[in-house]
Amino acid sequence: MASRTTSIKTRRFGSAAGSTLFEMLIATGITGLIMLVLASISMLSGRTFTAFANYVDLDDGNRIAMDTLTRDLRECNRVTGCSATVLTIEDPDGTPTVYTFNAATSTLTRTKGASTKTLLKGCDTLTFAIAQRNPVGGSYDVYPAATPATAKVVNVKWNCSRTIYGRKANTENVQTARIVIRKQG
Repeated sequence: MASRTTSIKTRRFGSAAGSTLFEMLIATGITGLIMLVLASISMLSGRTFTAFANYVDLDDGNRIAMDTLTRDLRECNRVTGCSATVLTIEDPDGTPTVYTFNAATSTLTRTKGASTKTLLKGCDTLTFAIAQRNPVGGSYDVYPAATPATAKVVNVKWNCSRTIYGRKANTENVQTARIVIRKQG
């Protein structure tokens, strides 16, 4: 039996086994691009999360304000005063309740006796209007009331918004309601 030796070439340190400066630059560039993409996704996710949180806050505030206003109006004895931004009603116990929209602070507040509660924050516009219960022929509109004493329906309309990072980004759709006072005939 004959034996033969085969040679195995050994590589030297730093020759083909190592990496070159060009390869390091390419790897650094690719890593930088991946980090840039991850940072962009992170910022977009943060902005989207903030927008969703604002929408939830807007929806909760609008729902609570509308529920409170509707409950008070349906149970009240009568409307005692109304302007575009202030509505005054008489509660079943005879206590006046005042809803006031302050455009400077963008808030809707409810005042009953010595108790004042802010119902809406970030409210851009709000208007109250009183009407009679009689419908206008051929439409869903009602005749406007001449005085608070003849008011049997209160129309309310508002629009609220929030800001994200210093700019107005979320706007809740205009909330409108036509609320009928039940205790008046």
